[in-house]
Amino acid sequence: MRQLGRWAVSVGVGFLRACAVAGVGMLVPAVWAAAVALGIRWGPGNPWSWVAPAVLVCAGTLALSRPVCRAVRALVARWTGTVVPAGYREAPPVTRLSTGYWWNGFGYESTRRDALMDQRWRIRWNDPANLRDLRFTAILPLTAGLVALLPPAGVAAAVLGFAGGFGPGFGSGPSGTPGRLVGALGLATAVAVSPYAWRTIEPVGVRFLRPSAAMALAERVEQLTAQRAEATIAQAAEIRRIERDLHDGAQARLVGLGLSLATAEKLMETDPDRAKALMREARAGATASLTELRELVRGINPPVLSDRGLVDAVRALALDSPLDVAVRADLRHRPDPPVESALYFAVAELLSNAVKHAGATRVRISLTEGATGAGSVAVEVADDGRGGALVRDGGGLAGLRRRLAAFDGTLEITSPVGGPTLATLEVPCASS
Repeated sequence: MRQLGRWAVSVGVGFLRACAVAGVGMLVPAVWAAAVALGIRWGPGNPWSWVAPAVLVCAGTLALSRPVCRAVRALVARWTGTVVPAGYREAPPVTRLSTGYWWNGFGYESTRRDALMDQRWRIRWNDPANLRDLRFTAILPLTAGLVALLPPAGVAAAVLGFAGGFGPGFGSGPSGTPGRLVGALGLATAVAVSPYAWRTIEPVGVRFLRPSAAMALAERVEQLTAQRAEATIAQAAEIRRIERDLHDGAQARLVGLGLSLATAEKLMETDPDRAKALMREARAGATASLTELRELVRGINPPVLSDRGLVDAVRALALDSPLDVAVRADLRHRPDPPVESALYFAVAELLSNAVKHAGATRVRISLTEGATGAGSVAVEVADDGRGGALVRDGGGLAGLRRRLAAFDGTLEITSPVGGPTLATLEVPCASS
């Protein structure tokens, strides 16, 4: 009985999945059939009977090709766990130049809205994946769509056969035996093929929807171009921050120190006590300037990070944090210095967010080997705060994601309202 129940469940689930595949696969042919029916209804005497169906076929196919491909990817991923990469072009960052114009990777626009709209249309119509999607919409109905039609067609044949829907001689009475035979055959076909008819969607999707080598290479080049632009912008912003800190802090103190020493030199013979007081003030100013310079250097490249590595640097952050921070580390190799620096400052910003915005009391940090391959590093930062953290354009988390993207790294945030928040960072890198 248990096996019979499992078989009945597989038949029911398979029938529903086959109907879903048939609906997706036959959507574009349905548009074609509707266009032909429209032309036939208008008749050959109407000039629009040829033009309107052709326009409907072209517009419908172009409009539905990408949604159909996305639906197939979603069904394959949900039912089989196989992820078919989309391979669509990614939009490069839209940046504002010193002239006031916006650069979107293709041209200059006066406003950010115009730059985004122009970028969206250029990427949409110049994407090589469009031809692949159009080809797939023509292949799908003849392969997986046709096979998936068998269960619903069998059920339809059974209903018509047993209800006498095939006309005289095929009814349900004594003279309708052929109709009942057709109905029984349709029902048997539907029951037999339902557990398997939908499975053709996976090999067809994997074979014809995955990006080609040329598309993958083009996508990689675009990613590197976008990452280079982001790295350049981040570097320029960091240089401006350092210049501002030096100008407003240490430089101003050093200028004051020079003036104090010059005044003390003039007062050395006429007013020694005043000169000594100025010397003491100058020494205090020199100490403060040295402290500021050390803090600035620590913000650029913390000595503990250079000397002892990422794990000890994160533990030092934990000791300085006002929260209850626990650090667990299982790294067999030390990452490259640029990767260490990126992960260190990412953890530092996440800790700062937990203090300022999340209202957390405890934070757990885990540093382990990543799952993307040998040498990768994965960092998890979990806090018990109020949650609700989102990656918004121009926000701190978006900046973290951009900086990690320069190393092909990723940042994933899980933060439901009410908490807790889990940030997962992973960077593939070679170990030194």
